[in-house]
Amino acid sequence: MKTLVLVEHDNASVKDATLSAVTAAAKLGEVHLLVAGSGCAGVADAAAKIAGVGKVHLADDAAYAHQLAENVAPLAAQLMADHDAFVCPATTTGKNIAPCVAALLDVMQISEIMSVEGERTFTRPIYAGNAIATVESSDAKLVITVRGTAFEKAATEGGSGMVEAVSGAGDSGLSSFVGSEIAKSERPELTSAKVIVSGGRALKDSATFEEVIIPLADKLGAGVGASRAAVDAGYVPNDYQVGQTGKIVAPEVYIAIGISGAIQHLAGMKDSKTIIAINKDEDAPIFQVADIGLVGDLFKIVPELTGKL
Repeated sequence: MKTLVLVEHDNASVKDATLSAVTAAAKLGEVHLLVAGSGCAGVADAAAKIAGVGKVHLADDAAYAHQLAENVAPLAAQLMADHDAFVCPATTTGKNIAPCVAALLDVMQISEIMSVEGERTFTRPIYAGNAIATVESSDAKLVITVRGTAFEKAATEGGSGMVEAVSGAGDSGLSSFVGSEIAKSERPELTSAKVIVSGGRALKDSATFEEVIIPLADKLGAGVGASRAAVDAGYVPNDYQVGQTGKIVAPEVYIAIGISGAIQHLAGMKDSKTIIAINKDEDAPIFQVADIGLVGDLFKIVPELTGKL
């Protein structure tokens, strides 16, 4: 089976989410990559070095500069004539492009797979991760998104893939890129951070969040996350959100402060290696998944903990 993996990138470097998708695709068979962008030859060269990659299809065109689904999906669907499966990371970009490809191929998409059980059999979470479904596809072509936290990242060196230039229809005229507002931070990006400190609605407001959470994160060199309730209340920007409707993370250490542990939040972080919870409610659901739990007033505990580090 030949798989075509969408490379997520910024026209300069390959993003980590791609590496987990490559690992998943390798379990299906031969791995080919699709790099669609503008001025992205360097990305294709880096992608060719990823372990296990056989070929890199490079579509370098101004129409693909921002990876608009309306432009990239027809290109991917065109390349699927010679491939059996299209694999994307389950990121914002992947979730945007994969359904369009599935529609063009007239097949069902299999979303956020967690394991490959056979050539056409996979497991995926349902009910916010409270149940794991085993699904089998009978479609001629497979369209799959991969939950990055469920697969190891492929090595970025060791591969010797061949780069091949391809072309598609270019600009479909269905959409245009207007602009983007990208939050810049010196902290580790949430999906790649080894330690994450997250705060919940109990932090009261943005100033308190900054005062309590940030010093601890600074001491630990950690990424900063938040529950949906904290984001909706305006304590922090949207890109801090961890959970079913935010980012799915699996760091070495996840510290949940003032987070009750709603099912939607647990779906985004319960694969973390070690979970530490601090909450004044001893019956909070977060303690059911926590490896270490501390019941008490976070406004006393967290500053004391920060002071001892």
